[in-house]
Amino acid sequence: MTLQNRVQLDSRILAITARGTMTGNRGIIHGPNRVLATKRWSHKAWICCELHWQGRKRQVMTGRNWTELFFLDEALAMSAGHRPCGYCRRGAYVNFVDAWEAVTGLRPKASEMDAMLHPARVTRDRSHVTHQARIATLPAGAMILHDNVAHLVGAHFLFPYAPDGYGAKVPRPRCGDVTVLTPAPMVAVLDNGYRPVLHSSGL
Repeated sequence: MTLQNRVQLDSRILAITARGTMTGNRGIIHGPNRVLATKRWSHKAWICCELHWQGRKRQVMTGRNWTELFFLDEALAMSAGHRPCGYCRRGAYVNFVDAWEAVTGLRPKASEMDAMLHPARVTRDRSHVTHQARIATLPAGAMILHDNVAHLVGAHFLFPYAPDGYGAKVPRPRCGDVTVLTPAPMVAVLDNGYRPVLHSSGL
C-alpha cells in the first residue's frame, strides 16, 4: 500500500512511490487506517527532520504522536513551509534562527517563527501562497516556476524538479520576474546564509 505521505513543493501531500531523504510532520493528520483525514495540519509547527536519527525506527502512520511526512530534500521542505526541527536537527535549527535574526533583528522562539510562517505558506482554504520576485535577487535553495515547471534555484543554474530527483540543469536567467514557491520568510532566511540540505541530483 502506497501511503499518502509525500510532500510536494506546494505543500500538497501525495501517495507516490518516490522515496524522500528527509522526514517531518505537521502534527497528527491521519486516522487509524493509516489514511489522511481531511485536515492537512493540526498545528502551525511544520518541521523538517532527519530521516535517520540515533538508529531509531518507527512504523509509519501507526501511532497517535505525529504523522510521518517525507520530502525529497530540505529545499522542497522549505518550499512547502517546513522549518528545521529544533530537536533532531539542532545545529540546522540554530543556523536557521541565526539567519532569521539577521533579517528581523530579533531572535525568535520557535512558536513565533511558526506564527509568522503559517500565513506566508498556506491560506485557510489550503492554497499554497506564492509571490513574485526578480530572479536575479533570489538566493540558491529557493524554488520557482520557470516556463511553468518547478525548479530549484542554484547559483548559476536551475534544476527542474521531479518527485524522485532533479533533472538536467539549465542556465539560470539573469533577468525577469518569476513566481516563487518558497514562502517569503524562507527566502529571506536563505538570503541571509542558511543552506538547506539538497538531494544529490541538485548539487
